[in-house]
Parts: sequence; structure tokens; C-alpha cells
Amino acid sequence: MSQTSLRPRERITAAIRAASRDAAPALVAYLTAGFPSRERFTEDVHALARGADVIEIGVPFTDPMADGVTIQRSSQAALAQGVTLEWILRELAAMPRVRVPVLLMSYLNPLLAFGPERLPALAARSGVSGLIVPDLPFDESSPLREALTEEGLALVQMATPVTRPERLARLCDASEGFVYAVTMTGTTGRSVSVPFETLEYLDRVRARSTLPVCAGFGIRGPEQVARLRGHVDGVIIGSALVEVLERGGDPAAWLATLRGQG
Repeated sequence: MSQTSLRPRERITAAIRAASRDAAPALVAYLTAGFPSRERFTEDVHALARGADVIEIGVPFTDPMADGVTIQRSSQAALAQGVTLEWILRELAAMPRVRVPVLLMSYLNPLLAFGPERLPALAARSGVSGLIVPDLPFDESSPLREALTEEGLALVQMATPVTRPERLARLCDASEGFVYAVTMTGTTGRSVSVPFETLEYLDRVRARSTLPVCAGFGIRGPEQVARLRGHVDGVIIGSALVEVLERGGDPAAWLATLRGQG
């Protein structure tokens, strides 16, 4: 089945599975929209698409409570440049489409301010395949999930090392696109050594999920990606990649080093 015949949420799953066929994790690359520069947004999205299998675009927010200092800093800088969810969707709709699926990572408040009733259709028209909403409680997620489903968009659910088995089962059953397995409690950005207990937890999530499982939070280098090989289907690279963009580096070349190609 071709990518063009898939619904948007199915494109996410297919892209991760295709990239991880040899057990090497797919790369889900994060950038904060409009950081370091609004003028570079289109260029940065396309640069990431040259090295990643899925792109996650962060909607800047005043209180990104799950994020560490790097993404907090990038979010504040983007807000200072006037970046909003409406601007992001407009820019995505205007730019040439990238070859990889695009997700939005947004806290709930910007979605509520935008209008959840008009978000799904506009997101779909802008080439968005799904959303990650880290502060949306699972038990309150049905209205948004149902609205997104009408447009074929995914609502990705997040699990953590302290998620109880019965709740993990519900999260895995409800998730779309992939299951986001947070590698640690706390905020993003800190380097994770990936201890054996983390691998055991990731194996439990993967055994329970019928979708690909992607690990995120604190993954910053090829050693961690290699350590996760065979335990997850993908890895989410956030703060470290934001820092590459901030210092003017080539994100595609840096992502290649995570695959052992640089």
C-alpha cells in the first residue's frame, strides 16, 4: 500500500515501521516552531526531513512543564517572535510538503485558545498527521481524539516508567500512530544512561502495544540510540536537536551520526 493511500495517522505508523525494519530505531526529530528564527522555519522543517523519519513540531507555550531548560528557552524565544499555532498551521500549509509525517506537540492551552472544533480540519489541510498533548489527561482525551479521528489524525498517548499495567493497557489500546514511552520521570533534556530497568520497561510497553513504540526524553547521542536498538521502534530526539539548530548546525548531518553514518 502506498503512503498516499494511507490515512494521516497510518502514515506515522508506516514510516516508523519502514525505518525500523532492521531493528535500528526510527528517528523522530523535534523542533520548536519558529526557533531559532521564524524566517528559517520552512528551511528547518525541510532540513529535518532529510534526516528524520517523522518530524515533531513543538507549539511554543509559556509554561512547558514537561520540558527542560533548552526547550523552555526555545519556546520563550519563539513566543517573543510572535509564533502561534495559527501561524504554524499557515506556514505548514504554504510550504512544500515534506516526505515524512509531521506531528504537532502542543500543551492543551494553545489548542483550547485556537479552538478544538476547528483544529482537526485545518491541521489536516496543513499536512499534519497527528498530535501529542503531554498535559491532556488520558481520561479526558476522548473528545479531542474523536474530533481528530474524523480527519484521520492521530492522538499519541504517553506512557511512563511508573504507569501501572492496567493503565498501560488502556493507553496502548487508545494510542494512534505510535506509543510515546517516556524514559524517565521529570522533564526533558537531561541525558539518560538507559539502565537495564529502562530497557525492561520499554520491553513491557512494546509487548503490550500493537503500534510502534518510540522512546523519548533525554536521548542525546548515538550510544543511547544503539543501546535502545531492539527494545523500541523509534527514538524521539528533542533538546539535543534544538541545540544543533540553535548553533546553526546541519540537523540532517547530526541525525546521521545517530544512525552511525556520520
